[in-house]
Amino acid sequence: MSSEQASVTGIGHDADARVDARGQRCPMPLLMAKRGLNGLEVGQTLHLISTDSGSRRDFEVFTKQSGHELLEAVDVDDEFHFLLRKN
Repeated sequence: MSSEQASVTGIGHDADARVDARGQRCPMPLLMAKRGLNGLEVGQTLHLISTDSGSRRDFEVFTKQSGHELLEAVDVDDEFHFLLRKN
């Protein structure tokens, strides 16, 4: 993510890990997030960027079912930015 994009979204600056899932279609952004979260310790955060329009719904459902926390979800142009905390 460029510094310009980071300042626009306001999220992900201090994330412990980042996943760029731009250009990936469902279910890949979710699978990439799961893989990224698996590499983190409890309490750490993951910033994921997606261009898949179904991502917002997918991540809301995923965090409710998995017990992870969706801290922020921000849409910027055609990108969706998610900040997740591993629980």
